Amino acid sequence: MNEAHVNEPGLVVVDVAAAHDATALAFQQLLADRWATATAERTTHDVGQPGVRLRCY
Repeated sequence: MNEAHVNEPGLVVVDVAAAHDATALAFQQLLADRWATATAERTTHDVGQPGVRLRCY
C-alpha cells in the first residue's frame, strides 16, 4: 500500500484483490467503519485468474 495525502476532498476508489470473499469483504468493512464508504454486496471473479476482486468508493 502507498500512503497519499490529498489537499482537497474528492472521490477515492480502492480496488481490492484478495484470495477469497471473506478477506475482501472484511477489508471493505474496515474501511467502512472509518470512512463514508459505498460498500459492495459481493466480489467478482475473473475466470482463469486466482482470487476475487472488489471495488470500494
